[in-house]
Amino acid sequence: MIPRYSRPAMVSIWSDETKFRIWFEIEAAALEGMAEIGAAPKEAAEIVRQKGDAVTFDVKRIDEIEREVKHDVIAFLTHLSEIVGPEARFVHQGMTSSDVLDTCLSVQLVRASDLLLADLDTLLDALKRRAVEHKYTVTIGRSHGIHAEPTTFGLKLAQAYAEFDRNRERLQAALAEVAVCKISGAVGTFANIDPRVEAHVARALRLHPEPVSTQVIPRDRHAMFFATLGVIASSVERLATEIRHLQRTEVGEAEEYFSPGQKGSSAMPHKRNPVLSENLTGLARLVRSMALPAMEDVALWHERDISHSSVERVIGPDATIALDFALIRLAQVIDKLVVYPERMRKNLDSQGGLVHSQRVLLALIDKGLAREDAYRLVQKHAMAAWKDGGSLLQLLKDDPEVTKKIKKTELDELFSLDYHLKHVDTIFERVFGKGV
Repeated sequence: MIPRYSRPAMVSIWSDETKFRIWFEIEAAALEGMAEIGAAPKEAAEIVRQKGDAVTFDVKRIDEIEREVKHDVIAFLTHLSEIVGPEARFVHQGMTSSDVLDTCLSVQLVRASDLLLADLDTLLDALKRRAVEHKYTVTIGRSHGIHAEPTTFGLKLAQAYAEFDRNRERLQAALAEVAVCKISGAVGTFANIDPRVEAHVARALRLHPEPVSTQVIPRDRHAMFFATLGVIASSVERLATEIRHLQRTEVGEAEEYFSPGQKGSSAMPHKRNPVLSENLTGLARLVRSMALPAMEDVALWHERDISHSSVERVIGPDATIALDFALIRLAQVIDKLVVYPERMRKNLDSQGGLVHSQRVLLALIDKGLAREDAYRLVQKHAMAAWKDGGSLLQLLKDDPEVTKKIKKTELDELFSLDYHLKHVDTIFERVFGKGV
């Protein structure tokens, strides 16, 4: 991922320096596991650990070796032997390259997930705070982009909170899927390495052993992980799209914070564009696009091939880095979002009370009118108000067919906004618990 959309902590997880350090941790832990069961000298394990811990692995030197041997793990092991000396002959005994590569990817995905979970917590905090702030800020709800019935801006944000809370649970489940260790050798049979070594490495790296592997960890685990990132990205886009719509000039109900000195257009000095939310929409597309190749990686040939390798070298860093950036950007947008309650109320009132049509419909039905007749009667006046910009309430009051069923004072009550807010507390309690 390009630096523009990257945050240092997540980038660091995918650096060559971090990768080689994890590779060493895997190899050292495996050797220590072998020493524990008497399959390798304890002195060798101690020397490898001591010398490996004391150095920073030379990325340029490893790259130089790889250019000759054309194999990244062998290049690393060769460099490690230059550091360790004769005891390096006990390193990687009975192991295959995928033991190192797959277990390392698991460690990286676990670390990336920890950051993403923290990002979600930051976003959830911002959503909860702003939802409570606007719990009773009345606004118009829309379906198909058209005015429907009143809601509150707090309920909009509460819905987003509940969605991202579900996403957090999904990510925790996906994390458990990929937090696996594979140290079972060629084709996964443990023919040349004891299963106890794998268990030792798993404990050391806070993973759990893959129950049955081939030469690689089964890629259905990774497919689920990246699919989950795609779902979270889709939720980012949903909320970003809502903000973009609310900031449209014709709507004007909320907008991204526009900082002093900020400029919206090189040509038009008046512009205040929802550029952050538009950026989030684009990043969501990127993250979501990486779920499909992860699913296609599931079907490898027999016990393994490397068609998944090039895919994961790209989507592992890019998907997690992009989503990390997007979640924090979205949290910042929500935190500083400028809300215009007066414009919300103006928009709600702009249709002459049409948003109360269902209450009138139900009231007429309650008074004994057939649903079809009640619908026809209300719709007739609603369409007239829509066309001429009049008041639905007044049109209803002027219709004897209506007032024969509903008194004019009762009609006034049917146009009360309080009716639509009576269960806001119940919904908030469902989302946030009692006392919010």
